[in-house]
Amino acid sequence: MNDFWITVLDFAQTITTRVGKQLMQDFGQVQALQKADGTLVTKADKWADQEIRDAIASTFSGYGILTEESEQVFPGTEWCWVIDPLDGTTNFTRGIPIWSISLGLLYQGTPIFGYVYVPPLNQAFHGFWPGTSGLSTPTGAFLNHHPIHSSVDDPSNNHFFNLCSRSLTVAQPGFPCKIRMLGVASYNFLMVATGATLGGVEATPKVWDLAGAWVIVQAAGGTWKSLKSEPFPLSPGVDYSDRSFPTLVVSRPELLPVFTPFIESVKI
Repeated sequence: MNDFWITVLDFAQTITTRVGKQLMQDFGQVQALQKADGTLVTKADKWADQEIRDAIASTFSGYGILTEESEQVFPGTEWCWVIDPLDGTTNFTRGIPIWSISLGLLYQGTPIFGYVYVPPLNQAFHGFWPGTSGLSTPTGAFLNHHPIHSSVDDPSNNHFFNLCSRSLTVAQPGFPCKIRMLGVASYNFLMVATGATLGGVEATPKVWDLAGAWVIVQAAGGTWKSLKSEPFPLSPGVDYSDRSFPTLVVSRPELLPVFTPFIESVKI
């Protein structure tokens, strides 16, 4: 791994560890306000957003920033960091220990590096996925620096599939797996990357929910299927605050025809 990618990985690890330490002090202790789109925000979200943006500006001069809490228009820069400073704010405010800090690094509008840190569980996921960028990058997905890979198993009643709160209609008679709902979009998908679940669906994720996990899932061997429109590459000058990208993730492409008929009931 060359010096650039070492710098990128070290930065992601350092800033999320520092921000995560403070968020753990606020975990379950802060009041939330409801935003216009119905989601929650706390002073901890806004503090984490500012801390990460400041760190990016001082370390990666000239890079763009796209973030849930402040800068929501893609600037069209060749390199851009996408930030979700606190994915799973409802869990965070209620004291449920599944929430994350998610970073994605985009090249020409498409993520090629992802880092997702889950402070309550001390889990740090990262991945490199060059795709069609033409860049010479590492490739692979990792949990706490150990390689991870999606499952090769067939569905059964002893396997799991993750839903979001807006995709409950998937749970129909004959569904081939047990259902779980974790409340965090990035973590739903990352469980596919680790092999813990065979699939997951999110009905209304935004680009900051997806950018980090998008890389890690594919680098781990998972299959990403956009159910409406492709999230990447992003388009310069577009405001992504109100754009959702319904997504199905499965552990291998052979499972798409198994789960897709159930997903058709989800309103997107």
